[in-house]
Amino acid sequence: MRHSALAHLPSGHLHANAAWLTLWAMAYNQLRATGALTSAFHARATTATLRAHLVQVPARIARSARRITLHLPYNWPWQHAWTHLFDTIHGPPQPV
Repeated sequence: MRHSALAHLPSGHLHANAAWLTLWAMAYNQLRATGALTSAFHARATTATLRAHLVQVPARIARSARRITLHLPYNWPWQHAWTHLFDTIHGPPQPV
C-alpha cells in the first residue's frame, strides 16, 4: 500500500484525495486485466509482482528503418508471459 497511489491519502484536500483514489482504481483495474490476460499465475499475483514481472520490463528499444524494436533480455523468466500479453493486445480481433 505504501508503494501505490493510496500512500498519498489523506492529503487534506478533498479533490486531491478523489484524484488519487481514481488514479489508484484505474491502475489497479488495468494491472488486474493485464494479469488475467497473461497467465494463471499472474491472474492471482499481487500488484507488486505484476509491476515487477510485466511493467518494469528490462528491455532495450531500438529504431531502424522507421520501425521500433524491443530487445528483451536473453533467458528472461517472464518473456513468454510478456510476449503472450503483447500478442493478445496487439493481435487482430477474434471472430465472434
